[in-house]
Amino acid sequence: MKQNFTSIDSHIQRQILDFCRHIAGASKITAVGIVNAYPIEKASGKTVLELLVIIRNFQPRLLSYFKIIGNRTFLAFAVDEWIFERDIDRGFLGESIGGKLVFPHKALLGEGYLHQKEVSLKKRLIQESLENLVFSFPELANSMKIQPLYFLYEVLLNRIRVFPLLAYDMPDLMECLHQDEAQALEGYNEALTELATQGKIKLSNDYVTIPKSFIAKCQDPKVKIINLSKNAPRRLFSSFFGVLPQLMSLVSQNTEVFLRIQKLNWRQPIIPTCTVVDPQKYVFFPTAQGLVSLADKVDVKSFAQKMLTAGRGEDIEVEPFGGVLNDVYLIKAHAEGVETKVLAKRFKDWSGFKWFPLTLWSFGARSFAVSAQARLAKEIASSEFLRNEGFNVPKILHVSNAERLIFMEFIEAESLGLAIKRIATAKNGENNDADLAKVGKAGEILAQVHARNMSLGDTKPENMLVKPDGAIFLIDFEQATRGGDKAWDVAVFLYFSGHYIQLFDGNAKAEAIAKAFIDGYLRGGGEAADVRKAGLPKYTRVFRVFTMPATIKAISNVCKKTEKSK
Repeated sequence: MKQNFTSIDSHIQRQILDFCRHIAGASKITAVGIVNAYPIEKASGKTVLELLVIIRNFQPRLLSYFKIIGNRTFLAFAVDEWIFERDIDRGFLGESIGGKLVFPHKALLGEGYLHQKEVSLKKRLIQESLENLVFSFPELANSMKIQPLYFLYEVLLNRIRVFPLLAYDMPDLMECLHQDEAQALEGYNEALTELATQGKIKLSNDYVTIPKSFIAKCQDPKVKIINLSKNAPRRLFSSFFGVLPQLMSLVSQNTEVFLRIQKLNWRQPIIPTCTVVDPQKYVFFPTAQGLVSLADKVDVKSFAQKMLTAGRGEDIEVEPFGGVLNDVYLIKAHAEGVETKVLAKRFKDWSGFKWFPLTLWSFGARSFAVSAQARLAKEIASSEFLRNEGFNVPKILHVSNAERLIFMEFIEAESLGLAIKRIATAKNGENNDADLAKVGKAGEILAQVHARNMSLGDTKPENMLVKPDGAIFLIDFEQATRGGDKAWDVAVFLYFSGHYIQLFDGNAKAEAIAKAFIDGYLRGGGEAADVRKAGLPKYTRVFRVFTMPATIKAISNVCKKTEKSK
């Protein structure tokens, strides 16, 4: 990230280079650069300016020197070329030396060499940033669209997380970046172009996308461990080589600041004294209404006012709409005599003790996504995937990842659970063919979802909505996953359906519901083996809390006798 430094005249530059030659002795200097994190023309005369001096075959390998040149104090980091290049390539010193190239700098000698190493460093840091995105949002990673500015601000903020005292330099640094973001992005753009040429990323319409091959590589647990382990050396070396010049600058400029540092609670993060750009504002994912930023923050009321009534302030009603493990609201907005209905779903964290029974209930059969972040990501990614594959799902209108909120189209339809309840409570002789046909169609749709290598996770009848024209909409994808256990999906639908069977109704109704669903599932291309698997004790025992044992046994027997569709 090159920067123009008008305050260092040619005479002082010559003195700096003479000082560096004195440090190098008989060894050859590869490059010299000023690597402060803000423009020198804004720095006071007391600010310590940092020099990076790269020397071939330098002995000892790494030393620091102080020198006053032209009434300015310089701190020179002299490093052996081999050590410096290892720090660039693999973080040998926790990027305590090489990492200085991510800040604004000016080359006094060896400009081409420093630029080459800057791009090499940024290529590696970009890949690490992408790995972290995949770890944090595995379901959304394949559909993310990332602007290059994400990498600029994410890398800088990572440096602050490792070395918090850099937060005090943020006002000058942010001003520097805002003045010319295009110049600050030059090194990143070059690095991104090289990564795209190597097939490690994709570039399209000024966005970076993550290839499936990169995502697959990140699934390896070793990659995550290696990525996380890099923070330890970064903290160690950055603290060792960064604290001295930072404290010197602070002391020389403001004694009160130094006294405040002495009382600093190092267990708490240092809050920057300026507004810091959130890198996630440059990461987007698709919805039915277009791209939405990960950093977007909007609550239920703001969404209704700004997006449903265009800020005109018409009548807005918000009412609870079911929801036990999550908060669900129905928003009714009235504008120009037209009523618009939107469903808002706020995802709660299930990490507390009160959600432990969920895991206990399904132990050995199914694991649940617990965190609100993970479930929200699954909902978004699965809904968009199914919609693009032609399935009927509510359109996602907007997402506030920060608030864990999803706003989606409200579907005027009847729950399939009501149809199954009618079957279960019907008197002898009543015709249930229409409702049984709906159950069969639900089985057919689930088989088609499974054919796309996706499991929904929560396939109880209430999560299938039947419109008056017979179209079935799928909802609630927070436990969905690519691949997954298809037998679990079959078991959830069937055994939850059995919940409606009354104690003295016998097995005929349970068997009729099961056969209708399974016939539809096989007709849609589902595997008979998955149906038979759903009849095993591994699955049946899970639903004894909801459904009578006799009903479970009847449904299980139907599953076990299922033969491959002819």
